[in-house]
Amino acid sequence: MSQPLRDPMTPAERRAGISLASIFALRMLGLFLILPVFAVHARTIPGGDNLTLVGLAIGAYGATQALLQIAFGAASDRFGRKPVILFGLVLFVLGSAIAAMAGDIYMVIVGRVLQGAGAISAAVTALAADLTRDQHRTKVMAMIGSSIGLVFAASMVAAPLLYSVIGMSGIFWLTAVLAFVAMGVVVWVVPAAPPVPRANAGSFMDILRDGQLMRLNFGVFALHLIQTTMWVMVPAALVAHGGLALAEHWKVYLPAVLLSFVVMVPAIIIAERHNRLKPVFNGAVLLLAIVQFGLYFWSDGLLSIAFWLTLFFVAFNVLEATQPSWISRIAPPAAKGTALGVYNTLQSIGLFAGGLFGGWLGQRLGAGGVSLACGVLALIWLAVSLSMTPPPVRAVPSPARG
Repeated sequence: MSQPLRDPMTPAERRAGISLASIFALRMLGLFLILPVFAVHARTIPGGDNLTLVGLAIGAYGATQALLQIAFGAASDRFGRKPVILFGLVLFVLGSAIAAMAGDIYMVIVGRVLQGAGAISAAVTALAADLTRDQHRTKVMAMIGSSIGLVFAASMVAAPLLYSVIGMSGIFWLTAVLAFVAMGVVVWVVPAAPPVPRANAGSFMDILRDGQLMRLNFGVFALHLIQTTMWVMVPAALVAHGGLALAEHWKVYLPAVLLSFVVMVPAIIIAERHNRLKPVFNGAVLLLAIVQFGLYFWSDGLLSIAFWLTLFFVAFNVLEATQPSWISRIAPPAAKGTALGVYNTLQSIGLFAGGLFGGWLGQRLGAGGVSLACGVLALIWLAVSLSMTPPPVRAVPSPARG
C-alpha cells in the first residue's frame, strides 16, 4: 500500500466535508420530513385520495431537478459554485412556501416542483470534489451520504411528532427555514472554492459519449428509482404487515439506519484505503437486488421488514458515497460540474419516476409487484456495473483553502 493513501485529511478538507454535508442534510431533512406523513395527510385534502397523485407529489421535485441539474452544474463551472448554490436554495425556499399554503394536492405538486428547481446537488458535489484530494474524496462523499441517511432517520422520528404539533403546513414552513440556515453555511462556513478551468464547447458531448460516466449515470437512476418506489409502499407495509402505527415507524427506521452505518463505514475504508472500489461497489448493487427479492418473498412481519430495510440502507449508503466519488475522478477537470449535473439529472429522473412508477404499479400489482420490478432493475444494473473499470487514486496536494 502506498504512503499517499495514508495521508490524513487536512483541516480544510474536514471543514469542507462537514459543511457541505450539512448543506445536503438541511435541504434533505425538509424533503424527507414529508415522507412518513404525507400519504396519510393527503387523504384530508382535495385530490389526495388518488395514490398516483400522492406518488407524484412525493416525487415531483425530481422532475425539475432532472430538467435543471445539468444547467446548474454547467453554470457552476462558469459562474462559480457558491453563487449557483445560493440561487438554488432561494428557489427551494419559494417552493416550500407555496407547498405550505397549498389547499389541495395539485398546489402541493406545484410547490414540490419549484422545490426541485433549486437543483444544487451537482454544484455542491462538484464543490466537494474541488476542495478534496482523490484519496479522500470517497470519504467526503461518505460524509455527505451519511448525513443524508442520518437526517432520513431523524425525519422518521420527528415527522409524526411535528405533524401532530404544526401540521403539514408547518412542516413545509420548517423546510424553508432550514434552507435559510443552509444559505448561511454556504456564505460563512464552506471554504473558498478554487478557480475552475473554463470548459470547452465539446465538453458536454464528450461526457455523453463516455461509456464509464453513462454507466454510473444509469446506476444512480436505478438506485433512486428503487429508493423512491420503495417509500411509496414501505409505510403501508409497516402498518399492514408489521402492525406498527405510523407514529411508531421510527422504531424501525432509526435502528436500521444506525446499524447500516456499522457495516457501511468499514466498506468505505476497504474501498478507499485498499483500492477495492469495484468489488465493494458491485457487492452493494448485488445486495440491493437481494433486498428487493427478499421483500418479495419474505416480508410478512415486522422483523423481516426491518431486516431487509437495514440491508437496504447498507447498500444505499455505500452506493451514495462511491458513485459521485467515481464520477468526480474520471470527469474532465474543466467540466466536472457538468458531468455531475448529468449524473444528478439521472438521479432526479429516478426520484421522479420512482414516485410515479411506485404509485402506479402499487395501485395495480401491490407491494409484491413493486419489489419484484425493483429487483429485476437492480440485476440489470449489476450486469452493467460488472463491465466498469475503477478509477486510479491520485495523490495530489489539497486545493482546499481555509
